[in-house]
Amino acid sequence: MAATAQQSPPSVGGKRKGKSQFLPAKRARRCDAGGPRQLEPGLQGILITCNMNERKCVEEAYSLLNEYGDDMYGPEKFIDKDQQPSGSEGEDDDAEAALKKEVGDIKASTEKRLRRFQSVESGANNVVFIRTLGIEPEKLVHHILQDMYKTKKKKTRVILRMLPVSGTCKAFLEDMKKYAETFLEPWFKAPNKGTFQIVYKSRNNSHMNREEVIKELAGIVGSLNSENKVDLTNPEYTVVVEIIKAVCCLSVVKDYVLFRKYNLQEVVKSAKDSRPPPKLGNGKEAQLEPGSKLSQNDPPKGKNNQQAAPESSEELGQTVPGSETQAGSEGGAKPEPESQGSEGPKTKELSLVL
Repeated sequence: MAATAQQSPPSVGGKRKGKSQFLPAKRARRCDAGGPRQLEPGLQGILITCNMNERKCVEEAYSLLNEYGDDMYGPEKFIDKDQQPSGSEGEDDDAEAALKKEVGDIKASTEKRLRRFQSVESGANNVVFIRTLGIEPEKLVHHILQDMYKTKKKKTRVILRMLPVSGTCKAFLEDMKKYAETFLEPWFKAPNKGTFQIVYKSRNNSHMNREEVIKELAGIVGSLNSENKVDLTNPEYTVVVEIIKAVCCLSVVKDYVLFRKYNLQEVVKSAKDSRPPPKLGNGKEAQLEPGSKLSQNDPPKGKNNQQAAPESSEELGQTVPGSETQAGSEGGAKPEPESQGSEGPKTKELSLVL
């Protein structure tokens, strides 16, 4: 519907009043390849926070993801329009069946034009969401951080954190409970088990209750296997809950503490610039080894157990916009104010473990 304008008649003094404009409501934009252009339930991808420059963040994300994506999955293959499937040339007496075939052909051709990585609107300032297709986001992001942790080679300037999103659903408690019951099974359902913590953050959302979400998700993890235990210092798995407006993004990641909460700026720092790696119960430093799992019960010494992200610390029980804490049993390390930028207004972040 085109925008219409209504002009008022000129006044007695000869001056004309401004036009009254009637604009259509905004609709969800879609990219030329046919994919969604905004974050919505059903997507997989990578949630990236940046320091004020979102356009530069998208450029860095494409460069980094394509580099490691080609390394893990091979070069991206493109299909020419001439090679895309076309509808049946013969006439079909059944008009309904012919229409269904045409719709199916359009959907098939659209899927072949989708890129491996596509930026979509996240719904929050200083946050970029990259929709992925045909890859496993948690494995790709872990591979990136593992390589940067070992080489200590800085590859980004404005990207702060890079969090995989393995699943999305509506940000309502009942929808989240129903979705999480099946989503968490690959990691926590018997015979699988492990130590875990829950990290919660909300942006531009005021109807979700932090305590209720944490309680319900922890209950689901415990019901899948009674041997799943909480570990505040260095858990095997970290359940990441990121809520933006009416969409809940979920993922389960490894080495969350070792990789400085998946912060690309902090993970490349040497021991001089950042605190030493967490120590195990025998006093030895935790080292990343292929196929190894880190588990410890002793809290790390020092307070610098957080990555450089645009957040500030808070005590347990308080809620401060744009802040992150880790709550639980005694011995948990208190967070320290982050050093870089701001991830935007109207944010709440709490790293909580029950």
